[in-house]
Amino acid sequence: MDASAITSSPTQRAKIKDESAAYLRSLLNKNLRVTTTDNRMFWGSFKCTDYESNIVLQHTYEYRFPMVTPESLAAAAEQQSQQSQQEEQKPPETATETETESQPNPSSTTATPPNQKKTVKLDMTSRYLGLVVVPGKHIVRIEVEEFASQMRGRQQQQRRVLAKPPASADGVGEEGGGGGGGGGCDVGVGVVV
Repeated sequence: MDASAITSSPTQRAKIKDESAAYLRSLLNKNLRVTTTDNRMFWGSFKCTDYESNIVLQHTYEYRFPMVTPESLAAAAEQQSQQSQQEEQKPPETATETETESQPNPSSTTATPPNQKKTVKLDMTSRYLGLVVVPGKHIVRIEVEEFASQMRGRQQQQRRVLAKPPASADGVGEEGGGGGGGGGCDVGVGVVV
């Protein structure tokens, strides 16, 4: 059976439209990482979309991946070796400060130079943009950012929904209240369009 036969009935199309709208509502005010065709990444709070798949993000940061050339790899490797030499020369009481500074930076990427086994860390350039419209035709990937606590809350809510008896026609047995972490939607990290 082909896909057009499955969605041919008006009730089936209405159901799919309602499910899609509910999914998009569950994404409102969540942080999204949107990657575009020119390898830029926009990170911001999802506010709305339209039928052309344009996305509006609020409080947005734009990240550009660094150009990986042999010269940039050599410069990054030199800078990294200078930093490691400076850290070795510091007194032991400052070692705890360098340990906290060396935690992963969300605006950095790693690259391995050819014919070398050492990994070099390159910083991504970023800037604050504010309110942004990302054209749908340029979107390559959309990722939903969730914290572990949000994922656990959603999983617990899904278990409660699955454990409940089916709702009757008069609404008895339906869960009351709104909100609470994404409804019963399956929102995951790495949703690709």
